[in-house]
Amino acid sequence: MIVMKFGGTSVESETAIRRVTEIVRAAEVRRPVVVVSAMGKTTNKLLAMAREAAAGRRDQALGLLDELRLDHLRHGLPLAGAESADLERFIRSHFEWLEEFVKGLAAVGELSLRSMDAIASAGERLSSLIVSFAFRAAGMRAEHVDSRRVIVTDTRFTEARPLFERTYAALKERVAPLAQEAVVVMGGFIGSTLDGQTTTLGRGGSDYSAAIIGAGIDAEEIQIWTDVDGMLTADPRIIAGGHRVKSLSFAEAAEMAYFGAKVLHPATVLPAVEKNIPVVILNSRRPEAGGTRIASEAVPSKNPVKSISCKRGITIVNIRSTRMLMAHGFLRRIFEVFDRFTTSVDMVSTSEVSVSLTLDNTENLRAITDEIRSFAEITAENDHALVCLVGENIRHTPGIAGRAFQVLSKLNVRMISQGASLLNLGFVIADRDVPEAVAALHREFFSELDPAVFD
Repeated sequence: MIVMKFGGTSVESETAIRRVTEIVRAAEVRRPVVVVSAMGKTTNKLLAMAREAAAGRRDQALGLLDELRLDHLRHGLPLAGAESADLERFIRSHFEWLEEFVKGLAAVGELSLRSMDAIASAGERLSSLIVSFAFRAAGMRAEHVDSRRVIVTDTRFTEARPLFERTYAALKERVAPLAQEAVVVMGGFIGSTLDGQTTTLGRGGSDYSAAIIGAGIDAEEIQIWTDVDGMLTADPRIIAGGHRVKSLSFAEAAEMAYFGAKVLHPATVLPAVEKNIPVVILNSRRPEAGGTRIASEAVPSKNPVKSISCKRGITIVNIRSTRMLMAHGFLRRIFEVFDRFTTSVDMVSTSEVSVSLTLDNTENLRAITDEIRSFAEITAENDHALVCLVGENIRHTPGIAGRAFQVLSKLNVRMISQGASLLNLGFVIADRDVPEAVAALHREFFSELDPAVFD
């Protein structure tokens, strides 16, 4: 068995779903379980609709609902063939429920996290139904499984955590046997609590769903189908001319994802790592492209660096207190504050009386600043970026830092870190300098390519 996950752009329209149908048909012998995201920008529209309703703008919310209903009928019904009347009934039933829910939100004037999850889940519930009908119309035996019946989570609405023991048991009992007889279609991103309340796994959670399902059914491979050819040596939104990375280790992929790579959700690899299941990134618009294979061990490479990752919109926080000279507990006091406000830190640089760190989420920075000022000076600087060189060979290759900073000699590097994993070399620069920095590093480290690893 394999898991094939298709993102929103892969199922955004009738044409896109027909492409998905042909891709899955070609893999039918491998007994695929198909996991789909919501169509296109559906989740964003559903949440916007909910916010409009809760703010008392009922007509605007119902207008968004009508747009979504028409989109799903227009793109879905032509795919269902002889079963189009049944699919139309399902779609209209879902939107009738949504309409009542929206009217309820408008009456109450409040949008809870639980209600956000109930609304947001509709996108995957609809897309998975439409795709299952499309598969049957194309001659495949397909069965739809509501992910909420098998992905069991805690009650942290909008960011739910799977209860793995119960989830894996449900997947083995309900999905694995069914996949022996038919193509199973499920919605990503969604689950439910022990008492049946709908939850979501957070934005990007469809990738996570695919990995959880793959681990639960002991899949031989997890495929993530998206709209790019795989992981690249540099973000194409920053510079053109990046190269496809054919293979990565789990550790390299996790570093790239954490430090800004958008192709892969950072949590995706975790269930796959535990079960040692390879993950393959593929392009649904160019299925003939080779993609990127991620496994426990990377293919040996002559290049020390596999990719350049960037995380933009970074804030540097500088904390200083001469009162802490020769005193212990300074770092503990600082990070206890960040812990209380559930704010993650990316990079840290310390001295005896000062600490500099980077954040990509400043939602609680004002409150953090107010509390830290009781025992230290604190300032913040916006509009920075974290740039990382990632690769297994960095730990074994002398001179990488020297080469990197030689080509960046004209730029002001604010912080430097070699990760504890030894897989990355990171530094912080002004956000405006990112294109110049990435282009210079790319020329330095990818002028020659190992054909076994790069395309």
